[in-house]
Amino acid sequence: MRILIIGSLAGALGGAARMAVGRGARLDQTDTVDDAMTLLRSPAPIDAVLCDLAHDVRELVEALAAQRIAIPVIACGVNISPERAAQAIRDGAREFLPLPPDADLIAAILEAVSGDSHHMVARDPAMLDLLRRVEQVAASDASILITGESGTGKEVLARHLHRRSRRVAGPFVALNCAAIPDNLLESELFGHEKGAFSGAVARRIGRFEAADGGTLLLDEISEMDVRLQAKLLRALQEREIDRIGGSGPVKVDVRILATSNRNLLAEVGRGSFREDLYFRLNVVSLRLPALRERPADIAALSEHFARRYADANGVAYRAVSRAALAKLTAAPWRGNVRELENTLHRAVLLAQGGEIGTDAIELLGEATKPEPAFEAATAAAGHSGLTGLVGRRVEEVERELIIETLHHTLGNRTHAATILGISIRALRNKLRDYSAQGADVPPPAAAQSALGAIA
Repeated sequence: MRILIIGSLAGALGGAARMAVGRGARLDQTDTVDDAMTLLRSPAPIDAVLCDLAHDVRELVEALAAQRIAIPVIACGVNISPERAAQAIRDGAREFLPLPPDADLIAAILEAVSGDSHHMVARDPAMLDLLRRVEQVAASDASILITGESGTGKEVLARHLHRRSRRVAGPFVALNCAAIPDNLLESELFGHEKGAFSGAVARRIGRFEAADGGTLLLDEISEMDVRLQAKLLRALQEREIDRIGGSGPVKVDVRILATSNRNLLAEVGRGSFREDLYFRLNVVSLRLPALRERPADIAALSEHFARRYADANGVAYRAVSRAALAKLTAAPWRGNVRELENTLHRAVLLAQGGEIGTDAIELLGEATKPEPAFEAATAAAGHSGLTGLVGRRVEEVERELIIETLHHTLGNRTHAATILGISIRALRNKLRDYSAQGADVPPPAAAQSALGAIA
């Protein structure tokens, strides 16, 4: 990935830069936000911005929004208080990186913002059948629709497809359609010309042009607005795009992969997804089974994650015990592989002795013995049943439910949206409204963990 650093490389930020390079990142550096914006408008795509808190994060985020540039901003600084770090998150930073740097935290943040994925781990017949189908279609240029529940590894499979294709020497560009506001998504896809809108002070290429000669992944495409779907359909049909404010079409050579955790045919029936676009994307369909549908993968994935997080955290590798594996195999895994990964990461940190036992396996929603005071309060609340909700507005109850679910998932918004049965876009819009109303909205999971590291 390519990172832009705003700030001096003479001190601790320079140490962070060297660690990022050691993890395979390419670096650009500027001393001011204005110089950074000039570089961000250049054709070469930048994946993330690392901004020293000596500079104004809010100014940077607002400038990016004004020019419709959707790039994650990571705030950083030396001896920064938790309050100031939290303010940087409120100002629009995706994450906070405390300095002097920690190599593991840098690696985790780079992985989070880059979307880098790891190799396929598969042992179950259902997954092996899917991978055989992948091998049949990977070399073609056909558009592929990858479906499956949230957390099953759709982007991992998309990257695997790219690595097995004839376009492996070209770029792999991923765009999460749910993570970018509607007013930025068109520019992010197709780019814009200088003067195309207020704040467009220079030409900027979009993800289609950045992926020329390679593969473009449109992640969670079901979240794209219907009006933009029409322009996307034309780009797929004609193999050319129109920059916003452009005077003519631009030819592109891009293979399209798309993912969705929704039933797109049902979305077509509801009128929220174009039928012609659905058929254009669905030349080949690949459905990733839920983890509960491929139980033979649980052991292999558990061992993979145990080794990975032992290395990442600098602790001794421990094998997963038979009893722990039995517990893992019996779990429902509503969050699929993502939930299993988090569970093993936690188990690596909590395990004692020569192997990972059942005491280190803490499953989501697993019953624990409550404190006496909490137990008494719960009993008192339960005595009234639903009568405590009578007289309250639906909006108030919904807000409390959403915020409590976020606390339950430790700020993981994707998981919270899955539990609540709503899209990540709908969740993000509601949280924005709640923040504007002064509600105490939990920060995103990655930001929360970074704050915990400096508390």
